[in-house]
Amino acid sequence: MSLTLLLAVLELLVQGETLWEITMTQTPGSQSVVPGETFSIRCQTSSGVGNHIGWYLQKSGEAPKLLMYASTRQSGVSDRFRGSGSGSDYTLTISGVQAEDSGVYYCQSYHYINNSWTFHCVLDT
Repeated sequence: MSLTLLLAVLELLVQGETLWEITMTQTPGSQSVVPGETFSIRCQTSSGVGNHIGWYLQKSGEAPKLLMYASTRQSGVSDRFRGSGSGSDYTLTISGVQAEDSGVYYCQSYHYINNSWTFHCVLDT
């Protein structure tokens, strides 16, 4: 089974101008995992994001699904998924990997600017 990961680059735009840019780097880039193993995906940001981090899984032909927000699992997400980290270094750990976990995983940071949550994610394939 192959869990393919993408790199995500986040750029914030407000009123047409770039305020600042945060680069998000996921490792490993891709990985084959034997069912039953524990697997971790690391996301490092170029500056702290204050625990406003989301982990998504996108399966073929489907929209991305939010799995975790910081360390909080979304409703219906297996407890085999665990989020951890702080500042600029975050990890998604999947215990007892199953075939159904296969797909594209990526992280996304959220920022509160001008009284609203803002993000713009560009995926580098």
